[in-house]
Amino acid sequence: MYQVSGSFYTQGLILEAIFYLTMNQIKRYFLLISILIVTTFQSFGAAEAKQRFPKPEFANGYTQPDTTAPTLRFAFLEYFDVFVLLVVLSVTTWFVLKKRSRRGVFWTSVFSLLYFGFYREGCICSIGSIQNVVLALVDSTYAIPLTALLFFLLPLVFSLFFGRTFCAGACPLGAIQDIIVLKPIELPKWIQKVLGLIPYLYLGLAVLYVATKSEFIICRYDPFVGFFRFNAPFDMLILGILFLAVGVFVARPYCRFFCPYGVLLGWMSRFSSRHMSITPAACIQCKLCSNSCPFGAIDEPIAETGKRRSNVNRLMTYFVLLPLWIGIGGFAGSMVHIPLSKFNKTVYLADQIIEHPEVKNDPKNIDVRTFLGSGKSTEQLVQEAHDIQRQFYWGGWILGGFMGLIIGSSLINLSKFRRREDWEPNKTNCLSCARCMDYCPVKKE
Repeated sequence: MYQVSGSFYTQGLILEAIFYLTMNQIKRYFLLISILIVTTFQSFGAAEAKQRFPKPEFANGYTQPDTTAPTLRFAFLEYFDVFVLLVVLSVTTWFVLKKRSRRGVFWTSVFSLLYFGFYREGCICSIGSIQNVVLALVDSTYAIPLTALLFFLLPLVFSLFFGRTFCAGACPLGAIQDIIVLKPIELPKWIQKVLGLIPYLYLGLAVLYVATKSEFIICRYDPFVGFFRFNAPFDMLILGILFLAVGVFVARPYCRFFCPYGVLLGWMSRFSSRHMSITPAACIQCKLCSNSCPFGAIDEPIAETGKRRSNVNRLMTYFVLLPLWIGIGGFAGSMVHIPLSKFNKTVYLADQIIEHPEVKNDPKNIDVRTFLGSGKSTEQLVQEAHDIQRQFYWGGWILGGFMGLIIGSSLINLSKFRRREDWEPNKTNCLSCARCMDYCPVKKE
């Protein structure tokens, strides 16, 4: 039996590290070149796009800005997108559960970025489909497109059975963030808990604005769709750049701390029966999986500490205080209903006309021109705005109560006693990216 000297062993480790870094650079360069090729073809296609309808002629001197409409797609191509989504979800799940391959998950996410991101320009989007579903529930006259409904349901179904494989390989918004992660830092647990409340608030606001027929805020304030379409407003361009800049050091900041669809996926994933596991054999407690996870989604082992009774007392206290949390949240939400309603165009227009009557004489204000041309009186406009504000009042109660429920439930969840013998992925927060599998030294027996 040969004995390897320390120097040769050290040289081997150095060569292995150089090879690993070189391959990572090659993958990133290849990805960037692929994105440039796709975007180049996309720009040629956009240049040839034509408007479907002629521009209207305005008698008041208003000039319609130049716009570019996307080329018309055949109906079967819309269903082809659903087919591609189903294939990507299936392939990602296979790579995660069967092949246990981080490389396979990575290249699947690259494909999703190129297809759903740059080629399909971020639409149709599972995240934005939340708004379509809510609108279909509150407005009987709205017929939700079947593709939007399937894009909403399919990732949830996969998450219910297999965990958040949509986040791992099918979401272009997650893919563009995953690529730029270079030196992720671990945020303190309390900061992650606080920031983790934002997606719930974002989800509640999105539902509120759709229910009041005010705005599709998820689509309006999407930080990455502007990159996919090369037509982002300046403020959204800056927001996207900030997210990507932060994403170099904080892995997937939008996915973890803003994405409203991630809330629904986390709820479904919590009940998944075949969720990703770090190792198929006995855990050796090396902590490499936890150190490799940039999302802080690996739970550490917990042994019996003898403080179970104190945990039970704290748990009962939080249960008793839960209705109080809901009431305080509902009251706080109702107090901010007026500022929230300002995003509604009717409310905003009514405030403009009441506070600044001179806007009626402004020929460049197209909203005022449209209102004056409708034949409605100012009193009718104010009454409509008042009715909408009442909707926001009750919606604020519901939104605030929902946030109070989430905060109270989080405290209850922290007080639960769990016995955990191995390092395990948190089903709610784990994005099934399979990084931990690459670092686990335990092989399948």
